[in-house]
Amino acid sequence: MSGDRGDRPDPVLAAIGAALFHLRRVWIKPDMMKRIRARTAGGPGGRPLQISNLMVVNAVAALTDEPPADTGAATGAVGETGEAEVSCEITVGAVADRLEIDPSTASRLVGHAIDAGLVSRRPSPVDARRANLGLTDAGRRVKQVADRYRRAYFHGLMNDWTDAERAEFARLLTRFADAAARDPMDPDGIDKIFEEAGLD
Repeated sequence: MSGDRGDRPDPVLAAIGAALFHLRRVWIKPDMMKRIRARTAGGPGGRPLQISNLMVVNAVAALTDEPPADTGAATGAVGETGEAEVSCEITVGAVADRLEIDPSTASRLVGHAIDAGLVSRRPSPVDARRANLGLTDAGRRVKQVADRYRRAYFHGLMNDWTDAERAEFARLLTRFADAAARDPMDPDGIDKIFEEAGLD
């Protein structure tokens, strides 16, 4: 396997790094965030839809679909209240783990999603002192529309790709993402960069 050798960087790795940096710039453009908020100013609860709302909605939906470790399945049914009924509890802590953020931040983001009418909070079936989260009707609609919009956007980007190219890209990108999740970058690496550059 090739890699950087001394002062000769691997051009493939350099290209991957440049592409990922460019993607990050595209996805978090400030003007995009402003347009999203402006277009959703009349959203659930009368509040603009925030990116953090979508993050929480996606996390709760993913946790709802996950089979509980002890029972092996979640019902995923919808009850009379319009909320998803699951056989496991979905706590703020679980959302924090899913989003890889600290519990206090997760609690704040979940609170915003609840205020926006996208997430419901009920007593936990395991411990009444804890909150059991679920998607409301509005939350499920937002997720469905967001998923459909995302798929349409990706389809447009890859409109001239062959089916084989799309499948191979999906396979390799998933493999890359899984590897990054298993072995995240060491935060201390930033300090090492400045140390090696003589800027400490």
